[in-house]
Amino acid sequence: MKNLVLFLFCVLSFAGCKNEQQNATSVSSQKDSVYEEISVDYATGFTIQATETGYYLTIKDPWPDAKEAYRFKIVKGVVNSRLPEPDAPTVIKAPISRIILTSTTHVPPVVLLKEMKSIKGFPGTDYISDKAVRNLVDKGNIVDLGYDQQLSIERLLTLQPDLVMAYGVEGENSAYAKIAKANIPVLYNGDWVEEHPLGKAEWIKVFGILYDKQKEADAIFKNIEKEYNKTKALVVNSKPTTVMAGATWKDIWYLPHGNSWEGKLIQDAQGSYVYKDSHGKGSLAYNVERVLKDAQQATTWIAPGQYTSYSAMLADQPAYALFDAFKNKQVYTFALAKGEKGGVTYYEEASMRPDIVLKDLVKILHPEVALNHSLYFFKPLND
Repeated sequence: MKNLVLFLFCVLSFAGCKNEQQNATSVSSQKDSVYEEISVDYATGFTIQATETGYYLTIKDPWPDAKEAYRFKIVKGVVNSRLPEPDAPTVIKAPISRIILTSTTHVPPVVLLKEMKSIKGFPGTDYISDKAVRNLVDKGNIVDLGYDQQLSIERLLTLQPDLVMAYGVEGENSAYAKIAKANIPVLYNGDWVEEHPLGKAEWIKVFGILYDKQKEADAIFKNIEKEYNKTKALVVNSKPTTVMAGATWKDIWYLPHGNSWEGKLIQDAQGSYVYKDSHGKGSLAYNVERVLKDAQQATTWIAPGQYTSYSAMLADQPAYALFDAFKNKQVYTFALAKGEKGGVTYYEEASMRPDIVLKDLVKILHPEVALNHSLYFFKPLND
């Protein structure tokens, strides 16, 4: 996944700076009282508390088995970079107006909140699929910052962002540590760690307080939740359809665990996933013989890696032809839905729109159900 960062830069007169610094001193002289815990119903990776001047935001699980939490104070107005209070939370002025994102999954919440123009940089802009954001890239309004460990810190700093929305796989990234030393807030987004489909989508609430659009973010999430649960209810009494998933990579077949985000979606679509009872982090890794034994008679095959055709699958692994879903051409891939530059739409949008993913799966697994929906992410495999 690639990274985008959004930065806010304010140019102030000398007199304005002086007055605002005085205000900042009065704001930061003591810890704000928390008067409300913002509702977070599905996500486990963050908490939000409303205060007199903004919010306290705690990021608990930015990556699996994270050992520490990251605390931020979101304040409306100009403030100092640190507050003299316990644990010294990093202060972010809201609303932010210049941000750099570092993963394509960070793009949809910004788009849904209609703040696309705030995106100023992204590592590997070709991976972005959203048309409105691509238009900004093409106009030169969003700077390409390089890739992964080759992230151009110098280029990023010249953009003068208010915030870098980062992600970490196993721990803090050294490049982000350098950015933080330059007094630019770095917020690790842990949406990808969430196991519940609606838990990933609920991270829009974090973006909501950053842009001072909490009510808008809550309304967007409630609509996603409503559509998800409405679709789930359509098939609650349907007979489950047997489902297999994944594909081989260098002779190892990788599949999602039953308790994963993907496993939960299949379950809510009334699919009987062949490995529904497996629990763990990461992916299952089996040989072909094991998967053939367990899933040969599965009715439907979902997400066979990056494959887009039956012929390509067969050329790579002749054993695919032994599965009933392959024989009956019931294989569905997300790799056919791509953006202008080849970025896979599913990787960008699916985590924020589990309601659409669920509708796709219900349409595929239960065509007998009356659902007014055209497949968006998943498409039948080409011949």
